[in-house]
Amino acid sequence: MAETTPLVEARALELELPDMNAPRGFGPRPRVRILHPVSLTLRRGEILGIVGESGSGKTSLGRTLLRLHEPTGGAVLFDGNDITHRSQADLRILRPRMQMIFQDPQSSLNPRRRVAASLSAALDLGAPGLRGPARRAALEEAARAVGLDPALIDRFPHELSGGQRQRVGIARAIVTRPDFVLADEVVSGLDVSTQAQVLALLKRLAAEMGLALAFISHDLSVIRALCDRVCVMRAGRIVEQGPCAALFEAPQTDYTRILLDAIPLPVPDPGWLERGAPAR
Repeated sequence: MAETTPLVEARALELELPDMNAPRGFGPRPRVRILHPVSLTLRRGEILGIVGESGSGKTSLGRTLLRLHEPTGGAVLFDGNDITHRSQADLRILRPRMQMIFQDPQSSLNPRRRVAASLSAALDLGAPGLRGPARRAALEEAARAVGLDPALIDRFPHELSGGQRQRVGIARAIVTRPDFVLADEVVSGLDVSTQAQVLALLKRLAAEMGLALAFISHDLSVIRALCDRVCVMRAGRIVEQGPCAALFEAPQTDYTRILLDAIPLPVPDPGWLERGAPAR
């Protein structure tokens, strides 16, 4: 069950980034507003869905919460501490507690490194002094936690299936025992059966580890199956947020209704994720 005190909080968060589409002249590029004042909270053990059409600011919001982007206004709080303008040296200390699962594991994993080496590089953030058999045991434990045969970590990424690579991405995120994980469109390239397995895995890990999980997706059926609460984004703003069941039952804005009407949303089978979960 989620705690009542937020682990992650955005207060009137704003973001501007250089406009990479603008003609390059002398001087700095013009800046474009990505996030207008955005406020949200995320608690331990809670799964928050962030949904919206392409270009709505979902990924930029997630990266700003992780302080991969520095806000131009407002504040980001992590575990009660303001990290809005923390230096990279200070953030490095927090990185083991704040991790990200990327959309495409094929491109986010180094093709020239075995999976064990990629997991080991992540482990260095949280346990740089762990060596020898203890380090190998920690890597194998992370593999088992995501339903992978530990022997697979000695393979290269191209030797794994898409679902296995995504599990490696999840293992890399949890090997540091984080408190907050951002999952960005992590099932969008997977078949339906593999999607169900990965979603069941994320749901289990959030419960077992007490993770605060922010799940970014454009697929509302996935959001409804996984999330406790939902934030609906449009043009850099949150236009609606609330408990998942209530939002799907009675959306409060026309934009949310349009999103709900845009894709088929069959009544979800309550046992879908459980049946998709791998045997343990």
